[in-house]
Amino acid sequence: MLNYTNIFCHGNISLKIGREECFLSIGHLAVPASPDDGVPRVWFDPNDIAGNMSKVLIACEESQAVTIAMRLCGHEAYSCDVEPCSGGHPEWHLQQDVTPLLSVSWDMVIAFPPCTHLAVSGARYFTAKRADGRQQQAIDFFMQFADNPCPRIAIENPVGIMSTVWRRPDQIIQPWMFGHEDRKTTCLWLKGLPLLSETNRVADPGLWQNWNKVKPGPDRGKIRSKTYSGIAQAMADQWGRLL
Repeated sequence: MLNYTNIFCHGNISLKIGREECFLSIGHLAVPASPDDGVPRVWFDPNDIAGNMSKVLIACEESQAVTIAMRLCGHEAYSCDVEPCSGGHPEWHLQQDVTPLLSVSWDMVIAFPPCTHLAVSGARYFTAKRADGRQQQAIDFFMQFADNPCPRIAIENPVGIMSTVWRRPDQIIQPWMFGHEDRKTTCLWLKGLPLLSETNRVADPGLWQNWNKVKPGPDRGKIRSKTYSGIAQAMADQWGRLL
C-alpha cells in the first residue's frame, strides 16, 4: 500500500504524492499520473467516500439547478446528462448515460427522466411510439429509477402515462407554490422522502403558462424542461436536511 503525503489541500481539492505515483483529486474526480508512462487517466468512483458529505445524484439534469442548490446546502451532488451542462459547473457534471451510475451507492437520487414519449401532451403520437418501441424504451428508462435500491428517491415528470403504467404520483406541484408566476403541473413520485411544502405561494396564479410559450427551435425542449429555481431550492432545503 502506498504511503501518500498530502502536500496541498484546499476544500475538496488535494494533491498527493507517493513514491510510485501521484494524483490530483477534486472530490471523487481523480487524475493520476504514473511515473512509468506519465499518461493522465480520469475516472469517477462514487463509492470512494471523501469526508462526511452525502452523495446525491441528480439524473437527467443539464441545467444543474438542483445540483447547485444541493451543493450550496453542503452536499456532494452531481448532475448527470448526455448533454453538456449549462449551469456553469462542469466539475460537478457527469456527461454520460446515467445507467452505469445507478449500480453504485447514493444517499439520494433525484431524477428528471425524459418525458417526450410519456407526457399526455403528446398523446396524438402514442400509437406510432408504441409501434416502434419508443414509448416502451422511455418506460423502461423511467422504471430503472423507480426500482433502484437507493433509500431516498424522487422522480419528476409532467402528467403522463406513468400514472397508469406504474402508479399515481405521490404529489403534484406547481411553480406558483414556490414563488414563480407560472403554471406547470409537475408530478413527483417519492420513496423515503416527504412531500414538498410550499415555500412562497403566488397569490393569484391565474392562467400563466410561460414555459409553454417558448418559441420553436433546437433548444425548446431543453428550455421547457429546466427546473424552476424555487422548486430546486425547496428540494435542497427540505430533502437535503434528511441527509
